[in-house]
Amino acid sequence: MYDLIIIGAGPGGYVAAERAGRAGMRVALFEKENLGGVCLNEGCIPSKALLNSAKLYRHAADSKAFGVVSEGVSYDQARVIKRKNKVVRRLVAGISNQMSEAGVEVIGAQAMIIPREGDVFRVEADDLVYESRKLLIATGSEPVILPLPGIKESLGDTVITNREILDLEEIPKQLIVIGGGVIGLEMACYYQSVGSQVVVVEMLDHIAGNVDPEIGRRLQQVYEKLGMVFHLSSCVTRVEGGTVFFEKDGAGQEVSGDCILLSCGRQPVTTGFGLENLPVKTERGAILVNEQMETSCPGVYAIGDVVGGYMLAHAASREGEVAVNHMQGIEDRMSYRAIPSVIYTDPEVAGVGKTKEELDTGGCAYLEVEIPMGWSGRYQAETERGTGLCRLLLDKESKELLGCHLLTPYASEMILAFGIMIEQKMTVDAMKRTVFPHPTICEIVREALFQLG
Repeated sequence: MYDLIIIGAGPGGYVAAERAGRAGMRVALFEKENLGGVCLNEGCIPSKALLNSAKLYRHAADSKAFGVVSEGVSYDQARVIKRKNKVVRRLVAGISNQMSEAGVEVIGAQAMIIPREGDVFRVEADDLVYESRKLLIATGSEPVILPLPGIKESLGDTVITNREILDLEEIPKQLIVIGGGVIGLEMACYYQSVGSQVVVVEMLDHIAGNVDPEIGRRLQQVYEKLGMVFHLSSCVTRVEGGTVFFEKDGAGQEVSGDCILLSCGRQPVTTGFGLENLPVKTERGAILVNEQMETSCPGVYAIGDVVGGYMLAHAASREGEVAVNHMQGIEDRMSYRAIPSVIYTDPEVAGVGKTKEELDTGGCAYLEVEIPMGWSGRYQAETERGTGLCRLLLDKESKELLGCHLLTPYASEMILAFGIMIEQKMTVDAMKRTVFPHPTICEIVREALFQLG
């Protein structure tokens, strides 16, 4: 008898398993593929390995502006993929060691929930039945496959998803990206940087989803200057071979390429593991949970992409901790007040807290301060692109920070500090009294606060 069975070993599942194991719980962690889930094997980590290689290549090619002359710079995609795979293997091995040290039993098999007996939850895998007092579902998400003519027929051939795009050993001359969200933009950024002609077809009138609109516009301008083409407000109607047909402003258009990346979002995985054998409520394809990540079935918890919402690895990890704490009777709840998000383009985009649009919709009175990143000495010293932006949003009455949005190198490393400020409800005066190191890019935020007077 286990204290806890976890289905899915992504950043939510394996973190929850480690926390529970170190707390003395007997844990079984089921994973049908690889430890680390999509994030480590097909998403966050491999994409960052590729993007870093592309950044080095681009900086070498552009180094003359910084007084460094480098000639004959070339890019070896096969070697980049080989290094990416090595990084992933190393990290998967690290998670395996973590599980062993925490006393977690990892079972590499497809888990299937079967009807319970009394208060005991039961899971079947490879003809064996496992029983547990608690159950945690962390099955993640999968790419949305548009139900349009030609897409399913071309999957794995000219049409690929996030899984295949990370393993291309040849750089396509022309890449069509359907969807201008986070994954689509990062891969568009990568392949444009290493030699592809990239075209992005996006249904909305802007890129980058819920990102601050001005930051999204500036990012688009950066890549348009590098030759990337964007078709916004464009609705894809069908795919034929390497050609994408779409409608824009009432007129039919088409664009062709060697490869088509389908990047239209992700959807929770709630089928294929016996969820129907439990009285768990779902809504719009996602499992419903409370602030402790417990479902409508007592003793059953769900975390990560399967509950919808943010669909971010770091949110899933925190959700896993909340769930395990609740199982042990430790008071905790999940807060989404300050969940940071990052797009690892060059420059990076990062945001935390509320956007202007959310505050306007909610009728909240707020103060806004916007400052160009060019005011930062370090920014000027390290970049030739003057497109960076910092936007702060503060409660008009309390002067607490409500949101921070950045377009700049190192945005991914800076955003944590502002998430803490929001979570701790820091005021302008408190932030002004905080000493920032100099010269850094993040000190620009303190300067922005003084613009408020």
